[in-house]
This record gives sequence, C-alpha cells and structure tokens, in this order.
Amino acid sequence: MTLGSDADGKTNWQGAIYDLLRASGVTQFCYVPDAGHKVLIDRSLADPDAHSVPLTTEEEGVAMVAGADLGGARAVLLMQSSGVGNCINMLSLTQGARFPLLTLVSMRGEYGEGNPWQFAMGQAVEPVLKAMGVIVMRAEHPDEVVVAVEAAITMAYQSGQQVAVLLTQRLIGAKKF
Repeated sequence: MTLGSDADGKTNWQGAIYDLLRASGVTQFCYVPDAGHKVLIDRSLADPDAHSVPLTTEEEGVAMVAGADLGGARAVLLMQSSGVGNCINMLSLTQGARFPLLTLVSMRGEYGEGNPWQFAMGQAVEPVLKAMGVIVMRAEHPDEVVVAVEAAITMAYQSGQQVAVLLTQRLIGAKKF
C-alpha cells in the first residue's frame, strides 16, 4: 500500500492507514474522540460498510474488540495515550480470553509537548502496555506508519496477539495551545 497525498501535497498517512485497515477486513472502529485520529474517525463515520462506536472510556473499547472477535469481525481501538491508563485492568481480559487486540495510540507527553498534565501517562504508555503483554511498535515518521500498521494487523489477526502502534508526537505533531 502506498501513501497518497492530500491537497497540500503532504503525505496522507492517515488515509493510507484507513485504507489498509478496511482492506484487511476491519469493520469496527471504536474510539474516544481525538484530534490525532480525526481522519480515521471521520472516514469510518462516512463509510456505510464500517461500524463506528464512540466510547465513554477507552476500556470499553477493549470489550468492543473482544465482542467483535467473538462475532467473527475485526475491530480497531483508537485512543490517545492518556486513555491507555483507563485500560490497564481491562487489558488482562486480552490475556485471559486470548483474543486479538489491535490499537492505534496517538501519543501525548513526549516530543514537543506543552501540556504538563500529559507527561506522566505519555511516558508510561510503552512500559504499561508491555507489562500487560501487549506488543508495542512506534511510528515516528510518515514512511513508517503503513509498514508498522500492516505488521500489527498481521500479528493481531493472524497470530492472535495484542498489538499497539504508537503514533508519536514527532509524527502527528505536538498540539499548540
């Protein structure tokens, strides 16, 4: 899969991720609204063949992914790094029930962060996910995103693993306040 370009000529890695997820059979998109996932959320909402589920908390997304797998469907959980803290206990379900988990995490609390409240969880995301048995991959540059998500899809859906792709602030940019 190749990266397209948007009207400004910038690489459209977000659109390429959406196309890859759909081509890989992902039909359910669970999310707490987040600017880092805006393109994925908007495209899933506009896609009549996708089921978009807004969540009140990210831990609900782990259960949604489990339910999708039990029903023979594929789902992805879209969340911001601060939401990983809400999922810690629920992630034990992935190990006990042995179902695939694919999550894309838009990072905060790292490169260029201006909000001091984001640092604690942003720095804890990777070790916390690893402690819960989740395989963690990072995408720092646009040319790494599709390759990382493609690998995560294979690991999750062919090997039944729990995989998170961290979309870093170097990639998505730090929010300006």
